[in-house]
Amino acid sequence: EGIGDHGCEYMTSGVVVILGPVGRNFAAGMSAGQAFAYDPAGRFPSRVNHELVTLSRVADGTSADLLRDVITRHVAATQSRLGQSLLDRWDQALPDFWQVVPYPPQVDTSTETQIDAERAAKRAAARERTARRAVAASNRG
Repeated sequence: EGIGDHGCEYMTSGVVVILGPVGRNFAAGMSAGQAFAYDPAGRFPSRVNHELVTLSRVADGTSADLLRDVITRHVAATQSRLGQSLLDRWDQALPDFWQVVPYPPQVDTSTETQIDAERAAKRAAARERTARRAVAASNRG
């Protein structure tokens, strides 16, 4: 129910719930999806790579409902004692969960991409060829 180093590294979708210990560099490169971590000792933030994600405590609402649902399915599938214990004392356990969500992707549209530069160069070359042909045709006629 725990996870080693580099957990959720390069995660691109889905939901992960960790009920046990977490290794270092959690969520490095995480670009989508969300993760929840049970952390009664308060150590989880120091285990997270904060470069692309934000952390918050889980509050009541949609996130808490999703978290409870995933834990309920986990307990049904595995008979996890820890999971059942958390469900049995849900109101006391919920404040010990962290939610990890990636920052929205940022796209820099102010700089020209390599493809844009190549297309612009081809258009400029085509305009120049057309202009040379027009000059050549006017010189002949």
